[in-house]
Parts: sequence; C-alpha cells; structure tokens
Amino acid sequence: MSDSTDAVPGTRHRTTAEERKVLAGTLAGTTIEWYDFFIYAQAAGLVLAPLFLAPVSEDSPGLATVIALATIGISFLFRPLGAIVAGRFGDRLGRKRMLVFTLLLMGSATALIGLLPTYEQIGVAAPAILILLRVLQGFSAGGEWGGAALMSVEHAPVGRRGLFGAYPQIGVPIGMILATGVLWLLSTVTTPAQFQSWGWRIPFLLSVVLILIGYLIRRAVDESPVFQEMRLRKRESSAPLRDLFARNSKQVVLSALIFIANNAAGYLLIAFFIAYASATLGMPRSSVLLATTLASFGWLIFTMYGGALSDRIGRVRTFQIGYALVFIWMIPMFLLIDTQNIWLYGIALFLLTIGLGLSYGPMSAMYAEMFPVSVRYSGVSIGYALGAILGGAFAPMIAQVLIQSTGWSGSIGIYIMVLCVISFAAVTAAGETRGNDLRVAEAHEQYLREHPSEARPPGLQP
Repeated sequence: MSDSTDAVPGTRHRTTAEERKVLAGTLAGTTIEWYDFFIYAQAAGLVLAPLFLAPVSEDSPGLATVIALATIGISFLFRPLGAIVAGRFGDRLGRKRMLVFTLLLMGSATALIGLLPTYEQIGVAAPAILILLRVLQGFSAGGEWGGAALMSVEHAPVGRRGLFGAYPQIGVPIGMILATGVLWLLSTVTTPAQFQSWGWRIPFLLSVVLILIGYLIRRAVDESPVFQEMRLRKRESSAPLRDLFARNSKQVVLSALIFIANNAAGYLLIAFFIAYASATLGMPRSSVLLATTLASFGWLIFTMYGGALSDRIGRVRTFQIGYALVFIWMIPMFLLIDTQNIWLYGIALFLLTIGLGLSYGPMSAMYAEMFPVSVRYSGVSIGYALGAILGGAFAPMIAQVLIQSTGWSGSIGIYIMVLCVISFAAVTAAGETRGNDLRVAEAHEQYLREHPSEARPPGLQP
C-alpha cells in the first residue's frame, strides 16, 4: 500500500487482511505492555509501601505512600533511553523486531516483580531490585509506543490514519481495564490479609500468559510498508539521532509538550484516584476498583472516537477540544469525588475520559505526520518519552504532596489545568498535519541533506 494509491479522505476503504493483522498486533502489544505498567502503578498506591518500604511505612505511612508513588516516576526517567535505543534500531532494523523485543522485556520484568521477596524477607535488597525492575519496565515502555504507533499509521490509508493510529492508543485503557479488573476481582475473593500476603502477586504473574499471546500475534505481522520502501531506496541516515535533533528538534519539543497534560491527567486516573478514594476518603477498595474499571471503558470509547474524529476535523482541532474539556472538568470532578459517593466517583471519572480520549486518540497519527521516515521512530518515541517524564511520571506523587500540604483536592485540579494550557498552546503551535505525505516528508529530508543551502525543493512540502 502506498500513499499515492491509498484512499483519500471522504472515500470508502475496505480494511485488508494484512491491515487487520497490523491493527490486532499493535493493539495486543500495547494492551499487554500497559497492563504490566498499570499493575505496578496501582499496586504502588495500594500495597507496595508496607511490603517494600517497611521501616518508613511504620514510622510515617503518608511518606511511605509518597515514596511508593515516586517509584512509578523512576521508570519514566529511563523511557528516553529506551526510546533512543528502540528508535535507533527501529529506524534501521524495522518496527517489527523492536516491538517483539520490547514486549518480551516488559513481560519478563513484570513477572519477576511478582516473584520478588519483600523487605521483611531480604531487607534493603527488596526495594533495590524492585527499582531495577522498574527501570527495565521504563526502558521497554520507551520503545514500545513509537513502534506500535508507526506500524499502525504507516499501514493506514491517508484518510484513516487517525482511526488506525487510535488502535495502539486504546491499548492504554484496555490495559487499565484488565489491570484494575484483575485487582478488583482479587480484592473481592481474598481477605485484606490474603491480598497483602500473596494476592497482589497474581496480576504480575499473569503477565506471562499475556506476553505469550502478544508475541504470537506480533510475529505474524509484516514490516511497515513505508519502512520497507525506505530500505529499498537505501535512504537510511548514517546518524539518525544527529539528524533528528539537527532538523527536527522543534517537533521533538512540541510533541513532548502536547502530551504532558494528557499523561498527567491519565496517571491520576490510573494510580492516584484509587489510592486517594480508598485510603484518604475511606471508600471501599473493591467498589473503587470496580468504578474505576467501568469508567475506563469511557477512555477506550472516546480514544477511538478521537482518532476517527481527527480524520474529519483535523488533529489540532480534536486535541484542542479534548484539552478544553479536561480543563473545564477538573474542579467539578474533585467536588464530585470528595462527596465519597461511589456513584458520583464513577461519573466523575467517566466524564474525565471524554477529554482524555479526544486528546489521546489522534496522537499516533499526528506524531507520525510530524517526522520524516528516517528518524520517525526516534522522533515519536523520544517526544513521547519526554512528555511522559514532564507529565505523568510524578503526577501521582505531586498530587499526593499537594493534597497533604494544602488539604484541598482542588489544588490538584489547578495543577492539571496549568498543564492543559501548555499542551493546548503546543498543539496549536505545531499546526495541522492531517494528510501529510509520509514519503514526501522523507524526500524532503533527503533533499535537505543534499542541498543544505535550500529550504525546500520545488513541489515538495516538509
């Protein structure tokens, strides 16, 4: 499939068998990767502090919770390294190989957490090994998203890139639904003592089964046609990272800033709200987990809708609507959550997912359209990783510190509102990318290498 023969906006396109395999492969992989990631994020707020930070937890439970939530952010610091390594080899060896590698690495680290002895059993080595495994998870996640996003978008018809690109995006809410659902089930069928003793390990060990399924699906997916064409034309860059930052540093910065508000608000949904509602507000843990699971279906629905909507009204406009909705909803959302009513808690989270989905669904397509193919894997992966550090890495910890220092949950809402303004401005500055020719961008890049004194070759758009 090529851009010249792809369906154009407004025309009907019948999804081919190969396209369905690609969509299944990217969806399966990101779902499993984020299941692994979210199991840790949620366990950190519920059980990991007393198990792996016992001395601190005994003296100051609040501080132990802050530290446990901070370990969520530690892995984000290694996402850029994973993005650089996966981007480098993904741009040279192919998207498919790196997708399989990152999937296996993430799954291995997650399963090992499920087998890790606690502080009581091996002392300070327990939190040290836990952090090491978190580093491996962060490294893996840094390379996962870019490859999945590009596989889906580079296989897509021009007029359906937003919709195709939404498939790896919905792996996030589906992963959360699985992670939260498994924790809810275990919290329901075990006593608090049993869950604290061994029940929390089961979701981590289940990752082994999911990884096997994802591996088999991804092995059946062919390499991206855009990448194959680049190899045939032998237009590989000798130093893609150097080229990336020499010519596309603005796009890297903008892609990071576009993501920060979505990622920060998303990690409140993923990690903070569950701990806040159950520990601070005293709501039943099983009810909170069930309500969060059900609300996550909204994230799935509106992410798919956001991707499809961006094919009709544009990436920028869809992002802007999403961030405006998140901004408006922040303070009312916390007012509903603080009622301690489980129904209002579920409604508050569900309505948040409308803005989250609209500001997440178009991301794969927009990021792919921002970079030339020779550095596209590196560009989208590094931009995404940097945005995750600035946005969601320490958002649950910052939220916990804000609530402890101010005593007002609205302070967390203001924090997210500020990030929404930044991301809104960044996506506006990036400009519309819908319909950009993924190959023309590469031709333009090649032309600039050969004619550095000229800004743009005749007939080509950057």
